[in-house]
Amino acid sequence: MTTVGVVGGGTVGLAVAREILLRRPEDTVVVFEKESRLGAHQTGHNSGVVHAGIYYKPGSLKARLCARGRDLLKEFAAEHRIPFEECGKLVVAVGEDEMGRFDALEKTATDNAVPGLRRVGREEIEEIEPYAVGLAALHSPRTAIIDYVAVAETLGRTITEAGGEVRLSEEVTGIHRKIGGIDVETASGRTQVDHLVVCGGLESDRLGELAGGPEAPRIIPFRGEYMQVSEAKQDLVKGMVYPVPDPRYPFLGVHFTRRVGGGLEVGPNAFLALSRQRYGRTSVTPRDLADTLTWPGFWRFGAEHWRTGLTEIRGVLSKRAYMRGAQRYVPAIGADDVLRAGLGLRAQAIERDGSLVDDFVIHHSDGITSVRNAPSPAATSSLAIAEYVVDRSF
Repeated sequence: MTTVGVVGGGTVGLAVAREILLRRPEDTVVVFEKESRLGAHQTGHNSGVVHAGIYYKPGSLKARLCARGRDLLKEFAAEHRIPFEECGKLVVAVGEDEMGRFDALEKTATDNAVPGLRRVGREEIEEIEPYAVGLAALHSPRTAIIDYVAVAETLGRTITEAGGEVRLSEEVTGIHRKIGGIDVETASGRTQVDHLVVCGGLESDRLGELAGGPEAPRIIPFRGEYMQVSEAKQDLVKGMVYPVPDPRYPFLGVHFTRRVGGGLEVGPNAFLALSRQRYGRTSVTPRDLADTLTWPGFWRFGAEHWRTGLTEIRGVLSKRAYMRGAQRYVPAIGADDVLRAGLGLRAQAIERDGSLVDDFVIHHSDGITSVRNAPSPAATSSLAIAEYVVDRSF
């Protein structure tokens, strides 16, 4: 019998633990989660979108695992009666200057075999989303929404029902290789495991280094603020309305998204966060800030993209500036129709040279697997990431 430790109680870590137990029910599986609940960070602070694979470089891990993951997640939701709504998405080009990027995006989405994808013109945009405007759009009818916290909680329950253990409020502070196994250190003591899978999200670089991995890439946290649309106008968008993204960045731009629990949100934007764990608008964690400022890649990235940063600052400071971009797509919803809502944090990996790491990064070494970079669409892809990790780790 083998003992496997999994660090991280978000969708990716929990999916890995479940996959191990599905394939190796005789194994002992222990999940270590530092918070008092599952899905406390990226899992519980995202848009709730189940992506269809529009954006990702064909052949990349993101493209492959997103396609597999969306189907697995739909099956999982049906099995466990978790609401899963295929409300569809429009990716809209509103200006002629966007059409080159739009055409390239259409080719990427077509190469990725996004189910049901089609290009629509101005009149069809209005048929699908009566209050949206644009020159052209990609319509993805199979893009869906889900409650990822419910997914995480259900994954946790399936793990314990299968004989695994989920330890909450157990922060991993040390990982020590030794003859015959690996010691996982927490405030409660040491637990010996034969294999360890580290899915640390916002802490993935630190945990990766504890496990003996390289210092690069470094996680730089970006925060995304959401706006909640007033009840009077929340039915003006039926599904999702997205801009054509800037290919220089992994962020998809401020967009309109329905939530499975009701209501309509706008966001998120993307701006440097000064804390990896705290969600106040002015939250600062000195260690997190120091790690960002001492990473050469941050300064190289900032030197190249400071103009975009200034634009994002305006949206952070002014609700009207925030909504100015969003109104290009749905003019009927403006600053007076929204209230500031939640805030999410994205773990963005940046190399020493300042380049953004776009694909999933998963390292394997001497019984330890570290998921070093798993930003969006990691939640969509989580069950497929789990298959990938288990295929290569055992």
